[in-house]
Amino acid sequence: MAHGLERIVWDAPWLASLRALGEPLAQQVTTGRSCAEVLDGAADSPVRFVSQGELPAGTAYEQYIHDRQRVPTRDGLHDFFNGLIWLHFPQAKRRLNALQAAQIAADGVQPVRGPVRDAITLFDENAALLQAPDALWEAMLARDWECLFIALRPLWAQARLTIFGHALLEKLVQPRKAITAHVYRVPQNLTVGEWDGWLARDLQAQKLAGKPFVPLPVLGVPGWWPQNEAPLFYADAQVFRPARPATVGGGSNSHI
Repeated sequence: MAHGLERIVWDAPWLASLRALGEPLAQQVTTGRSCAEVLDGAADSPVRFVSQGELPAGTAYEQYIHDRQRVPTRDGLHDFFNGLIWLHFPQAKRRLNALQAAQIAADGVQPVRGPVRDAITLFDENAALLQAPDALWEAMLARDWECLFIALRPLWAQARLTIFGHALLEKLVQPRKAITAHVYRVPQNLTVGEWDGWLARDLQAQKLAGKPFVPLPVLGVPGWWPQNEAPLFYADAQVFRPARPATVGGGSNSHI
């Protein structure tokens, strides 16, 4: 069984950075191999991928990964994309896991996550990384969609947006206009090869608790969806919502 992986459209622009590795791995799953087996065969790090059945009952998923350096993996889109992000951003994923484990050690596993664990999970599941000129970032902070996507449209040629959140990747298998990422800014002076190490250093509990994200309906990104060539695409206020007064201004760490 392909477990839904046959529905992935690998030439979608949001999969550009994952396709070279991800497409052949997905093809292996379609032949009947498990996601855990396929991902583990591609892993070049101390972290291994194992069947979900290896997670002991009553053990927190994040704590198990931290203690055993093994990622319990189910068959399906969600965990397949999680594995792909582990393969592409191993340092950042280990950092997020270490932050989760530290929070569990401090507070235990609570019915409701605290602000730090909530932010870590939000980043892990739904983040996108953006390297872009200041003008684009400021327009995004202001939720000035007309400026961001129409007036400044040519500037997007100088930007790089990479999906990090595996739940976000899963949603994009069935693209909908309302799908929104939580964008985290990457400094402009970094090469792509430096992103993972920088991110692992930059992700700090206190910073994440402040929710340093900016919402972005990703199908509005120029070149990511044919319909957004028409300016009226952005007139949908249910998707491209205006800023609330409390969220305008500030710097790159303004809250949602």
